[in-house]
Amino acid sequence: MASRQAGESSIEDVQSVAAFRVAVREFQRGTERAARAAGLTPQWYLLLLLVKGSEQGDERATVGELARRMQLAQSTVTELVNRVERARLVRRTASELDGRVAHIALTKEGEKRFAIAFRALADERRALRKAVARL
Repeated sequence: MASRQAGESSIEDVQSVAAFRVAVREFQRGTERAARAAGLTPQWYLLLLLVKGSEQGDERATVGELARRMQLAQSTVTELVNRVERARLVRRTASELDGRVAHIALTKEGEKRFAIAFRALADERRALRKAVARL
């Protein structure tokens, strides 16, 4: 067994991070399956999740907020919102404070499909929380 140089990570640290990355990947795959079973793409599910779980707690978001949280270009998120809106899973309403801003919220159908996928991921969320705690 090779000795560690100053500043190198222990094998236990590396194993811990590797186990965490496996748990994250398992969570992602579970999310992909649950989203598809609910008639959503994984990106659509993420968009619905971020709208429903908005930072303000009001279950709505702007394209700018979604772009920041999804780490995507605003133009990419705009097109994604357009597709999800055409599928009647979200609706836009103009901001009362700024006419240039639209708030995106889930429709009844969006709520229904989101809930199906979200409930299906309960075990995956529990496993991911355990993996984070072990890290």
